[in-house]
Amino acid sequence: MKLIKTTGLILFVAGFITFNYTFFLSDYELTGEIVSEQIPEGLQESFSKEASSIIDHTTSSSFQFIAELDKAFETINAQVLNAYAVSDTELDELLNTSGKDGQYVLTEEVVKSVFDSDDEATAFKQKTIIDYGSWLFGTTYSSKDDLNNNLSGVVDNIRKYGIINQKGFDRYKIKDLKTSITKGATKSPVKDNPWLFILLTYGLCIIGASMYILPKLNEGKPGIKNNGVFKSAMHNKGWLGILTGTYLILFYIFLYYYPEYMLNWIIMVDPVSILLKGSDGGRFFLYGFIYTLSILVMGVRMIIKYRHSKYQIVRTFSVMFFQTAFAFLIPEILLRLNQPYYDFKNIWPLDYDFFFDNELSTLVSNGSLGIFMLGWGIALIAIGVPVFVYFFGKRWYCSWVCGCGGLAETLGDPYRQLSDKSLKAWKIERYSIHGVLVFAVVMTIGVLYTYFSGSGSLLGINTYTIRETYGAWIGAGFAGVVGTGFYPLMGNRVWCRFGCPLAAYLGIVQRFKSRFRITTNGGQCISCGNCSTYCEMGIDVRWYAQRGQNIVRSSCVGCGVCSAVCPRGVLNLENASEGNRTSTPIVITGREVKAVNS
Repeated sequence: MKLIKTTGLILFVAGFITFNYTFFLSDYELTGEIVSEQIPEGLQESFSKEASSIIDHTTSSSFQFIAELDKAFETINAQVLNAYAVSDTELDELLNTSGKDGQYVLTEEVVKSVFDSDDEATAFKQKTIIDYGSWLFGTTYSSKDDLNNNLSGVVDNIRKYGIINQKGFDRYKIKDLKTSITKGATKSPVKDNPWLFILLTYGLCIIGASMYILPKLNEGKPGIKNNGVFKSAMHNKGWLGILTGTYLILFYIFLYYYPEYMLNWIIMVDPVSILLKGSDGGRFFLYGFIYTLSILVMGVRMIIKYRHSKYQIVRTFSVMFFQTAFAFLIPEILLRLNQPYYDFKNIWPLDYDFFFDNELSTLVSNGSLGIFMLGWGIALIAIGVPVFVYFFGKRWYCSWVCGCGGLAETLGDPYRQLSDKSLKAWKIERYSIHGVLVFAVVMTIGVLYTYFSGSGSLLGINTYTIRETYGAWIGAGFAGVVGTGFYPLMGNRVWCRFGCPLAAYLGIVQRFKSRFRITTNGGQCISCGNCSTYCEMGIDVRWYAQRGQNIVRSSCVGCGVCSAVCPRGVLNLENASEGNRTSTPIVITGREVKAVNS
């Protein structure tokens, strides 16, 4: 058995090293054909001039190649802004022309009189001010400054979103454009032999991990074993754990912010993408592929480790199924059928862009199936969450369905003991997770207001800016970089515990209107501490168990591991009537138990 495990570890390390080596295994040559295919026609001449140093020349460094691309994009966008942006002089003229008898009223006629020319740039300024600022038309302002505050916001929005989007390189699309250009320019063995490299990387990793995991079936009796977990360099914030966390953090940073550097990794999975949806994959297909494989492989480990618990076996199969079918395969197959990409198990506000204008437009424009998807998503939010949480607690989603929870329960299981159980951490958790929920609600109100009204400002808040901020800092930074990268540093449920807005919503319902609780038998508790040690949500379960008090904490995801690791059967996950859910029993010692508000 030891030989098999050692061989498996060697194969896994070999596949992992090969995978990372391919990151650097490329040259880049940008051709005129790629420019004509990828660059908008009106910008091809300018781009060819600004990027002349890398066109028809071989560049061996991705960093140098992409730096030249960035320089070309920035120069052209600066030229476009200079040509099409409303100047301070023109803005002042608009304000002065709007004034009469001490009052200021902006109208479409005023805009047309100021920008009265057949010149393309002037005509563009006229059109965009009317499109972006029509909500100002007809409103009477008592001072020039009042009108200026609103009109300046419109001009800023045009600079940020209108000019570059229509005349330059759209900053929302430029990341994918750079990736597409770099992919076309890539020359590498991976591009020539993707299936071979899939075998040498993913294949070796899967085979090696399986050889390392499967022998555990014959290693002693089933059940939890505290065999040196707090002395492990990998599992207790040692050097190996820190290296692992650093690698995961860097992976997510490149994935979300610099995908153009990951081209060989993306190219490698293109054949799989073509099989599923009939076209090349992108960075998020790569992510979904790795994510799903991680849950499947580590799910097997989870089942073997907790094979003494039927609940854990069924629960693990559940997250493996939902990730593979609902989060990975079905959305890709929908694309193959020319339908909207849709994850039927994802729920707002975790799916924070569900109500974004582009998402709503896509669903509405795709006929009956798109309307069904929209209705399904709204029904899950308004009906599914409260009903299912009432009967089963938040565990029905967080521990049985959710992809984030699925990764945490499988790939993250070796790190669950690292969650902070202190009172201070609990206080931070409550402010943090509910703060993100409020942020998500405010953002969604803003984007819906913009969708129905056409105005990009609500109560002085730029709705485009707030959605950008949420996407970059919460959607990518917190949920991805911190949420997974910090597994080896803070435990496997950092995002679920401190940031997930859906977990906050589910938790509020669970705390005040649910039949779910974890019951405890204080008379049987021997205070071994296994339950608290392995609680991934940072709950000091032993504190409740010693007192025989039911656990109804809003943060509890009902994973059931506390029950699985208890040697005395003290803890049980139950759904019963609400009446005695938060009662404070008299334990066998005869002393009264003080309840703790969750």
